[in-house]
Amino acid sequence: MPSAVVTAVDAVDARLREELLACWTDVTNAGGAVGFVPPVTPDDVAPVLDAVVGRVALGRERLVVLRVDGELGGFAVLSLSMSPLRRHWATVLRVQVHPRLQGRGLGRVLVSGVHEVARASGLEMLHLTVRGGSGLERFYARFGYREFGRMPGAIRLAPGDDREEIHLVARLGEPAS
Repeated sequence: MPSAVVTAVDAVDARLREELLACWTDVTNAGGAVGFVPPVTPDDVAPVLDAVVGRVALGRERLVVLRVDGELGGFAVLSLSMSPLRRHWATVLRVQVHPRLQGRGLGRVLVSGVHEVARASGLEMLHLTVRGGSGLERFYARFGYREFGRMPGAIRLAPGDDREEIHLVARLGEPAS
């Protein structure tokens, strides 16, 4: 397996932004369920990425980056709650591994890294959603995520192609050994 490192990033420079943009575009165009319907161009993804980068700069989100042999291999976002009543949990967004690296166990490395970053940040619970029909809830179950609800028709891929949004939650305990 290649050398894989997961870290939290508090600031996004121009180079990292371009890497994130290329990754997100490529993941989407490979069929990844990360907020868009293919085909997309970097111009389609850039405004959404820039909004994430802005929230990272404000401390409202944490960017968790997967580097494989020193190159960006994927990323995820921890969206932090601003409510004083909910500061013990976050929502995980945009989990993705570049298509050229998929099938090597790096998704597991990334999600485990997200959990480590979350624990180090004092978080106790994580929430995420998956697109119905993707089967991703089985992947996340390996990390302790359990379904707690579905929103019928919440995601519209195309006219007449609406999907459920499946809500999952995990209570963070000690890291798996």
